[in-house]
Amino acid sequence: MNRSDDVPLRRIRLRRPQATLEDRLTLLRKRWRLLLRLSVATALAFFISTHLLGHSQAFFAPISAVIVIVAGAGLRGRTLFELVAGVALGVLVGELLILTIGRGTWQIALVVVLTVVISTLVGIKGLALTQAANSSVLLAAVVPVTNAGNPAVTRFLDAFIGGCCGLAMILLVPRNPVRDIDVETQALLRRLSSVLAKCAQAMRLADAALADDALTDARAMQPDLQSLESTALNVTEIARMSPMRWKQRDHLDLYVGAVRDLDNAIRDARVLARRTSAMLRHGESAPPGMHRAVDSLSRAVGIFADDLSEHDDFAEARAELVAAARIAVEALPGAMTMNTAAIAAQVRSLAADLLYASGATRDEIDASLDFD
Repeated sequence: MNRSDDVPLRRIRLRRPQATLEDRLTLLRKRWRLLLRLSVATALAFFISTHLLGHSQAFFAPISAVIVIVAGAGLRGRTLFELVAGVALGVLVGELLILTIGRGTWQIALVVVLTVVISTLVGIKGLALTQAANSSVLLAAVVPVTNAGNPAVTRFLDAFIGGCCGLAMILLVPRNPVRDIDVETQALLRRLSSVLAKCAQAMRLADAALADDALTDARAMQPDLQSLESTALNVTEIARMSPMRWKQRDHLDLYVGAVRDLDNAIRDARVLARRTSAMLRHGESAPPGMHRAVDSLSRAVGIFADDLSEHDDFAEARAELVAAARIAVEALPGAMTMNTAAIAAQVRSLAADLLYASGATRDEIDASLDFD
């Protein structure tokens, strides 16, 4: 027995590669919007509360602006407004309670609990509820200066002004929604292309294990698809709410419909991989040329991914999809099995769903895929 056999097995932890200074500088350059939003929103909120409203302790104004900008980036419109309301409501409820029961250790506990209870009853939840609790804790711990006016009113106004300033900067300096959804869609399309390429390779090599790998990869795409669906809803809201992105609304509306068709295509890919695996495990051979049809699908999806950034008309990808469906039909033998027939049907379904996603109409798809 080797000495190493006596050593108990330990879980090996792989260290993440350390970020270099160049990596941090790159990240900093990407955060220019965040820096601009924070600087303008905090300064504006503090100026309004201090110089226009005359509040001597206006620290809640810039704090609320920071909370809304940092915590609210990427949130849906309703959630973003709830966040602003949650911060301000936490301040108001907490300060009114403190005016009644005073400040102290047990008072902080009671203020937090009652703030959460009241926020829940008025419909505030999630991140907005967390920020409401945070606001109540902060104001319970900070004693207002004398002769500073009614702290419940002044601090509520400060929090509300800061939240509005943060919200305004999110809408006036928004991320590019088209670029954001392009990045996620391209990544998902490349994964789909890889799944289809594996299926084609499994048919060529009669390798059932490779088909199983393709099926596993296709199933693993579901979380990314759900993330893309969420991103599609987020970016359409940004384009609707932000004046700076109104011109992109029509383009983004097309994306939302395309995401649904992409969902169908991924489901078809799972069925294709499952049928391919079943066919090979039962000792059936793929019909001659069927792998070429699936290869054409893979190439078409790859072309879609590459053309998204250029917003091309997808003519080349559409031609590959039509070719894939035609090859699949021609590859069917006279005596079909359930698996070979299902594979040909899935190739056509994938081609149709991807044509829908590219903007083709039902009549155009029927004309392209109904072969004599």
